[in-house]
Amino acid sequence: MFYEILVTDHVRVEPNKFGMNTDEAVRVQLEESYSGFQDKDIGTVVAVLEVLDVKEGIIIPGDGAAYYESTFKIIVFRPELQELIYGTIEEITNFGAFMSMGPIRGMIHISQTMDDFVSFSDSGVLTGKDGKKNLVQGDKCIARIVAISYKGEEPKIGLTMRQPGLGKLDWVKAEKERNDKQTEQAAAIEAKAAKKEKKK
Repeated sequence: MFYEILVTDHVRVEPNKFGMNTDEAVRVQLEESYSGFQDKDIGTVVAVLEVLDVKEGIIIPGDGAAYYESTFKIIVFRPELQELIYGTIEEITNFGAFMSMGPIRGMIHISQTMDDFVSFSDSGVLTGKDGKKNLVQGDKCIARIVAISYKGEEPKIGLTMRQPGLGKLDWVKAEKERNDKQTEQAAAIEAKAAKKEKKK
């Protein structure tokens, strides 16, 4: 999920930015420092929205940079368990698929790609045995977050597409059309039965 966060921090502005307007120097430094920054509690920083306040700077002897206490807004992406995610299949491997979710990516184990026996082909396609569904790089999908681990440099996200309403968007659309058709048929049968009952 995406969040807008208000942050107050001491921003270390490097000497190569001293010729710039202070507010602009702080903004540029924030974009450099926070771009892609990841934290378990905050999430992954997507962008610095705006700098609201920059106080007077201080220089620490022995450090050529200047420090400015600044208040600014950032947009972060913080994945949550059971959250539904839209994304694009970025890579297919023999053990599953990696899906881009914007600033980070998640992994869908081969057993979680579809409700079927799935095989991997050398051409980079995951194919279901019975349903003949296939998954390739570039497919747009909807998945559910089922695992989050913060061990290592970036979070590891486990995804599933084996639940109703999940999977490749084409599959979801086809499933919805099938369900709508079945609902219409059931309603027609009910109406017919009610008509017969009235005649009695």
